[in-house]
Amino acid sequence: MKTKRILSTALASALALSMLAGCTGGNTGNNGGGGGSNAKPTDPPANNGGNTAEVQEITFMVWDDLKTSEDLITKGYADSIERFNKDYEGKYHVTVVSTNLEQYYDKLNAEVTAGNCPDVFIVSPGANMDDYVLTGTAAKLDDYLAKDGWKGTFTSDAVFAGSTYGSEAKNGAGIYGIPLNIAAACVFYNTEMFADAGAEVPKTYDELLKACEKLEAKGYTPITISASTAWCLSMVAGYLCDRNGLDLEDINSKDHKTDWYDAKVIKAGEQIQELSKYFQKTAAGDDNDVATAAFYNGEAAILIQGSWAIGQINGSCKDKDFPSKVGVFAFPAVDGSSADPNRVIAKSDSLAMSNTTKYPEASVALMKYFVDDTAQKYTAEKGGKIPVTKVQYDAEQAPPELAYVMDVFKGANATFGFYNESLATSEAGSTFDDCFVDIFTGTDPKTALEPIQKYYEENVWN
Repeated sequence: MKTKRILSTALASALALSMLAGCTGGNTGNNGGGGGSNAKPTDPPANNGGNTAEVQEITFMVWDDLKTSEDLITKGYADSIERFNKDYEGKYHVTVVSTNLEQYYDKLNAEVTAGNCPDVFIVSPGANMDDYVLTGTAAKLDDYLAKDGWKGTFTSDAVFAGSTYGSEAKNGAGIYGIPLNIAAACVFYNTEMFADAGAEVPKTYDELLKACEKLEAKGYTPITISASTAWCLSMVAGYLCDRNGLDLEDINSKDHKTDWYDAKVIKAGEQIQELSKYFQKTAAGDDNDVATAAFYNGEAAILIQGSWAIGQINGSCKDKDFPSKVGVFAFPAVDGSSADPNRVIAKSDSLAMSNTTKYPEASVALMKYFVDDTAQKYTAEKGGKIPVTKVQYDAEQAPPELAYVMDVFKGANATFGFYNESLATSEAGSTFDDCFVDIFTGTDPKTALEPIQKYYEENVWN
C-alpha cells in the first residue's frame, strides 16, 4: 500500500477542516507569507529590458484552451500566465500547450514517451499522479517548498496529502505536486424548478427519486449528466458505492476483504440504472460541457458535478441572474444503509514539474504564480473554488454557490477521493469508469463489472 494512500485516508477529516479554517471570507489581507494581498512568495526581478542573455523558455500543459474558454477558473490560469510572462520578460517565458480534458492524459503521456515532457503540467491526484511520480517523470518539490517559507503560505500540510509519497516514489519520499484549489462534488439544483414542481431538497436516495418524479411530471428534465465523459458518471457511482457502505480499502489492498462483485457495488449499479431514467435523453452522447450547459441554460433541474462547475456556470451562462436560482446540497444518503452519509468527494488538482526540465527555477517561479495572493483571491472571488493558501478573500465578492459548497463541507465528517482516481492504478480507474458506462447502457451490473474484477485478479490481488 502506498504511503500516499495512507496519508489520504488519515488526513481526510483534517483536510476538510483545514480548508474551512484557512479559507474564511473577509476583506483583503496577507497570505501568511509576508507582504500585501498582491505579494508573491518570491518577487520577480525587474524587467531585464535590453539584456541580451538567453531567455529561459519553458512549457506548461493544461486541459483547457486558455485563449477561448469561458470557464472562470481557466481565465484565472490565463491571467497567471500573462502576469508571469510580463513580470519575467527578458528572463523567463512560458508557452502554453493546451488540449481538452477528454484527451489530456493521452496527449501528455505521448509527450512524455517522446521525451518532450512539459516543464510544468497539471495533474489530478491519486492514480493519475502515480503514473508520473512512480516512473520518475515528476520532480520532488520539498526543497523548493522549504525555500523562503513558501510551504508556510498554504493552509496546512493536509492540502499536500494527495501529492505526498513514500519510498515507492522513484525520486524518494516527498511532495510531488503543488495544489491549486479545493473542489467538492455536490448536487446543484434549480431552486425555481424545484419550487414549481413542489419538490423537496432530498436527504435520501429515495427522496431524490421522488423529487425527480415530481420534476418530470411538471415537464422538466430532472437530471443532466455526461455519460460519454465517463468520469462524470463514475462520480455518481462512487457516491452510491460509498453511501451503500463500500470501503475501497477492502478492495484495493492485496489481502482484500471483498471484491467488485460485492453486493454494495451491485446495488450501486442498479441504482445508477434506476436514476438514469431521469437523465436527459442525450446523456449517452453529451460531453461534460454540453451536460453542464443544459443546467445553466435552464434545460434541466439537477447537475451532479464538482464545484468547479461554478466557474462554468458563472462564466458561460447568458442569464446573469441564473446563479441566484442555484442551490447546492450534499449527495444524499442511501436508505437502510449504515454508511456515514456525511462524507464528501473532494479533490485538489495540482501542478507537477518535469524531473528533466532544463530550467527548474523558472518552472517553480511559474508554479508560484498559480498560488500567489492574486491567483488565490481570484480562485474564490471569481472561480468559486476554495483556496489552498492562507489568503483572505471577500466572501461578498465570491459567487453565491461557493457559500453553499462551504456549507456542505461544514456538514462533512470526512472527505474521500473520486473513485476512478482512488483505485490501484490509473488503468483500474478507467476500467471502473467503463464498467459503469456499460451499466448505464443497460448491462446487468455483475456482467458489466467483470472487466474490473478481472483486472484486480490479474494485477492487484495476485
